[in-house]
Amino acid sequence: MLHPRVGLVVPKYNHSAVERNQLKRRVREVVRAELLGVFPAVDVVIRSRSNAYGVQFLLLRDDLRSLVPEVGKLFP
Repeated sequence: MLHPRVGLVVPKYNHSAVERNQLKRRVREVVRAELLGVFPAVDVVIRSRSNAYGVQFLLLRDDLRSLVPEVGKLFP
């Protein structure tokens, strides 16, 4: 059975490995809980920006949720 796959790109931007790993864990949790069941069987790459390090989890979740309609437009 095919399923969606998600890759993460978290640049350094003068942040420590601890901060980068924390951001990756937060994004993975949102993807796991909110997006994997909605995406079709596609490969998606999420590239974070430097301001993502300081964003609260709920705002990060809302931003990632806004991707669902955009991806849905690509695959009718």
